Formats: sequence, C-alpha cells, structure tokens
Amino acid sequence: MDVASRAAREAGALLRRMLGTEIHVRSKDVRTDLVTEADTKSEALIRSILSDAFHDEAFLGEETGSSGDPSRGRWIVDPLDGTTNYAHGYRCFSVSIAFERAGVVELGCVFDPMADELFAAERGGGATCNGDRIRVSSCEDASAAMLVTGFPAHRVDDPLSNIHAFGDFLQITRAIRRDGSAALDLCYVACGRFDGFWEPGLHAWDIAAGALICTEAGGRVSGYRGEALSLEGGRLVASNGKIHDQMIKVVAKYG
Repeated sequence: MDVASRAAREAGALLRRMLGTEIHVRSKDVRTDLVTEADTKSEALIRSILSDAFHDEAFLGEETGSSGDPSRGRWIVDPLDGTTNYAHGYRCFSVSIAFERAGVVELGCVFDPMADELFAAERGGGATCNGDRIRVSSCEDASAAMLVTGFPAHRVDDPLSNIHAFGDFLQITRAIRRDGSAALDLCYVACGRFDGFWEPGLHAWDIAAGALICTEAGGRVSGYRGEALSLEGGRLVASNGKIHDQMIKVVAKYG
C-alpha cells in the first residue's frame, strides 16, 4: 500500500503540473474516448515505481494493456480516470491503482490530485481518506438519494448509452450528478457524498480500486442484476447497501 500510494501521489503531481498546458489529445476507437500525453506519462511513471519495488507481478494499464504472468498477482492501473475532463481543464479526475491476486482485489487506492485526497483500502481492513476512516451514507430510500452516473464512450443509440436508466432514476431520486471519473464516484459513495452509483461500459482499471474502497467502507457493489461484480463485466451498481435493491430494480432490465 505504501508503494501504491506513493505512485498514485507522484502520478497525481505530474497530472497537476501538466494540467492547462498544451498537450496532444487524440481519440481512440470513438471520438468521445480520448487519450492525452498526460495519460501515457502518468502510466509510465506508475509502472516504473511499481516495477522497481515489485519485479514479478503482472501489470494491466489502460494505455499499455496487459503484460507479465498474473499468477503471482497483477497491478490494475488507470493513470488518468477522467481524461475528457482533464483535456477540457475540468478539474475532476483521478489516479487509480489496485492489486489483484487470484481474481481477488486485495488493495486499492484512488488519488484526487486537485483535492489532495487519497482514498485507500486493504481487504478486511476498512477504507480511509487521507488516513481517516470513512463510511457510506445512511440514506434508506432512493427518493432521498443523490446518485451519480457516467456515460461510456459509445454511440447514443448503443445499449450501453445509459440514457434510459438515467431517465428512470431521474424520476425517483432527489438528484443525479455526472462527474466523469468512475473511480472517484465509487470513492464518493464510500465516504457518503453520494448514496449510489451506476454505470455500464466500465473496465477493470476504472473500478478495481474504487469497488474495494466502497465495499470496505460498508457499501455494496454488484452487477446490474445483483450478481457478484466481475471486473470484466462492464456494468456496475454501487451503493450504501440500504438502497441497493431499489437501484437494482431500475437497472436490471438494462443488464
């Protein structure tokens, strides 16, 4: 955890320095899925720090893909979660680092360099923000809940677009936000700022650390039908646990 936290903080400092400078931005497979020089430099920095400390673990990064033998464990890294925000100078983005062994995420940390907040958790050890213990909210009914969601980089008419679920939740909740960083959204559920989060089209690097942090803070994380979360499954629901079944009732028909 010490090494992962240091890597996240150093990568976050790099992102802060590059924010607002002239950086090259390009699209990946669709025009709304962006990558910048900051993404690649952040990932290279994190990879260097982790490989210097640990020589045998595999690595899965959003920008460089998978490498190494995962049998001894693997690091799962999103070097800049919220790239579109970052490219536009909108200061909501994060660095996410998790360690997985035998299919189980054992530790995770998410760093928000603009707020200087480091969310962290180790399996069975609870969750913290800058070292202070955090817990999910006590909201018991979706009608009083503030939720957060995201829209994946797909066509509007794609089943993953999330438009219909958004409309359904808009009618039954107090408020919905869309911030653009799934890792931070999960951490905000963990510390009670949001009562729940859902989103389709996610990847392991988006959610590995944040899902563990949310769970260790007393929350519940699952797929759209309430099934155990798969890091490769794409669709995620996270909540304080108390409104989880109400959220599942809405999204199950889209999963």
